[in-house]
Amino acid sequence: MEMGYMWMRRVRFGVNPLSLAMAYSSSATTLPCFPPHPLFSFTCFKPPHLISLPSSHGPRSISISTPSSCSSAASLFSLPENHDFPDGERGQTYTHLPKGSKVLLKGLNYAEFQEWVQSHGFRPGQALMLWKRLYGDNIWAHDIDKLKGLNKDFKKMLSEHAELRALSLKDILTASDGTRKILFALDDGLVIETVVIPCDRGRTTVCVSSQVGCAMNCQFCYTGRMGLRRHLTAAEIVEQAVYARRLLSGDVGSITNVVFMGMGEPFHNIENVIKAADILVDEQGLHFSPRKVTVSTSGLVPQLKRFLHESKCALAVSLNATTDEVRNWIMPINRKYKLSFLLETLREELKFKNNYKVLFEYVMLAGINDSIEDAKRLIDLVKGIPCKINLISFNPHCGSQFRPSSDEKMIEFRNILAEGGCIVFMRFSRGDDQMAACGQLGKPGSSQAPLLRVPEQFRVALNLGM
Repeated sequence: MEMGYMWMRRVRFGVNPLSLAMAYSSSATTLPCFPPHPLFSFTCFKPPHLISLPSSHGPRSISISTPSSCSSAASLFSLPENHDFPDGERGQTYTHLPKGSKVLLKGLNYAEFQEWVQSHGFRPGQALMLWKRLYGDNIWAHDIDKLKGLNKDFKKMLSEHAELRALSLKDILTASDGTRKILFALDDGLVIETVVIPCDRGRTTVCVSSQVGCAMNCQFCYTGRMGLRRHLTAAEIVEQAVYARRLLSGDVGSITNVVFMGMGEPFHNIENVIKAADILVDEQGLHFSPRKVTVSTSGLVPQLKRFLHESKCALAVSLNATTDEVRNWIMPINRKYKLSFLLETLREELKFKNNYKVLFEYVMLAGINDSIEDAKRLIDLVKGIPCKINLISFNPHCGSQFRPSSDEKMIEFRNILAEGGCIVFMRFSRGDDQMAACGQLGKPGSSQAPLLRVPEQFRVALNLGM
């Protein structure tokens, strides 16, 4: 059968650990809309669109993005192949690769990039020239016409075999404080959001997404309401930062920092996140300082260890509670990786990192995790871990059960931590009038991940009664 025109893609779905497990227990108050069967699969006849890794020298790991939609249930939730919590990337499996597909250049690190250029008969020096036009020299090219100064034959080869663009600009929304939310359309019609946050001190940060939606189902996060639609490729992650520099550097100044704190759990998409971070810090390209590229996680411990071993970039851990009881509720990943295990792992791993501090993020929820006792417990929990603590004002959103702690409460909490010897900062809302603030990204739609049962002692704090 000639497969140049029809490609069978086999997509396997299992149970979303943070949706289905909760949906069928008494702890769920709302149910997601998908079939009550633990395993189901769909076969789609759609052509893969772009290859993001070359395969000229034998079998290699190849990442493909495809414009497809199998079913509403399948597209709304990522359903891993067992009832456990997601550990890493379980993506789509393709039985065939298309003939003549173009390589998505922004999905290659520099070693792969150079190898690909040489495989087409061109010199390493030409690879470096192209790399700098994609990422450096204030060019940030996104189409062949922008590649000035390159050999004519080289440009012809690129037009035939390479794709420079991974995202399509959909809209830019500007908040009253100058924060920009950029909406990008993906090739499959899904939309992601990226935020650019200017700062008076000369630092501007781009907050990138790593997934469409998120499987973690953190109860205070708007993105978590979506469930997981799919992982982003390395190219789709990198291009968010490239677009931000190209579009907004003239308005907001040099973009100096990158945080993986947009849509998704970065460590659930560990392969593409580590590769994207590697591309972002390459000295010949975008040249972000590794200390200014921060990857945040809700606490996937095996991936956290891998990141600390393989990446030079900074780590942030979203903590948000000082007891397992509270964290099990507001961050269900804690049911697999308990606070003690997470923190002891950090304590041990950071012994081998010189001059390295993890950033603990702590979203302040009124009446839930902002008591004096919580502050004192937090001091004990982080003891022995080189760290900074970022207290974050909760940003309300549609359907949220939570309320932000008052400024006075946050200041009291900060002072207790500081007196206990912690390095602590306070982060207030930016961009919330355009739903661009921390925890506000995404568009859940009509089918949403479940809200979990509120522990009895917190029902009054949420105005739910007893």
